[in-house]
Amino acid sequence: MFQYFRDSNNSKNQVSEFILMGFPGIHSWQHWLSLPLALFYLLAISANILILIIIKQEATLHQPMYYFLGILAVVDMGLTTTIIPKILSVLWFRAKTISLPECFAQMYAIHCFLTMESGIFVCMGIDRYVAVCHPLRYSSIITESFVIKATVFMTLRNSLSTMAVPVLAAQRHYCSQNQVQHFLCSNPAVTRLSCDDRKINNIYELVLAWTITGGDLGLIILSYALILHSVLKLNSAEAASKALSTCSSHLILILFFYSVVVVLSITHSASKTIPLIPVLVNVLHSVIPPALNPIVYALKNKELRQSLYKVLKMNIKKT
Repeated sequence: MFQYFRDSNNSKNQVSEFILMGFPGIHSWQHWLSLPLALFYLLAISANILILIIIKQEATLHQPMYYFLGILAVVDMGLTTTIIPKILSVLWFRAKTISLPECFAQMYAIHCFLTMESGIFVCMGIDRYVAVCHPLRYSSIITESFVIKATVFMTLRNSLSTMAVPVLAAQRHYCSQNQVQHFLCSNPAVTRLSCDDRKINNIYELVLAWTITGGDLGLIILSYALILHSVLKLNSAEAASKALSTCSSHLILILFFYSVVVVLSITHSASKTIPLIPVLVNVLHSVIPPALNPIVYALKNKELRQSLYKVLKMNIKKT
């Protein structure tokens, strides 16, 4: 794929690199934002690594629910590492240039990780649906084999469906402008610089958003509607409360992820009049959810919280 990008650039593009300008309208003081971004990045990496360590060390967490949480941690680290180090290099070292192949590779990675996170939320929603609505069949349906197959399917689905985004972007003709009004090689920000028609790019991204992200959200809403319907039929208020508590942390993460996606979609459509907002939301969406996901789960999930205390206590004793 990278070879295709190089060939496409040599034959079609007159510019050899892009310049990432950062936040539109605040170039003179945007370097002050590097500190909170760096802190969020460190928090995201350390918190997700800690989640992975806890899941690996604690035998009680060797369950499909926590396997999906571990996969989510890996995806979150991949997403934020694809984006934040480059942003910090722009802010700290003024390394604004990025080659076209590197730009299209980053575009591909961002789309892959975002759709993968959406897919993992679907898997977690199915896991909670079976746990609440069919508890006696849970161990026979949600197995380690199910986790592996679901993860492989989501990986293949997302990697193949998003490949067309950077490929179509690489086919555009970038004849003169090379200043990207963004910190990232986002598809709208990059293809806006092309000298030819980018309608096909916009249509494909819209179709991708509706079929992948929209489809995932629909499945999640369906799973939680069925969970709510099942919970309302319970005669015991305590049992209903316990059933809902097992889903609370997952539901919080889903609401945060998809609400930001909706805001991002709306602000992108208004980017001609308020360009700063979609850029800011795009950057924050790449670092805040990865930092908050493990914290929310640790605070809301009693079993994970107890395992965290246990692991930290053991490490303190060793030192």
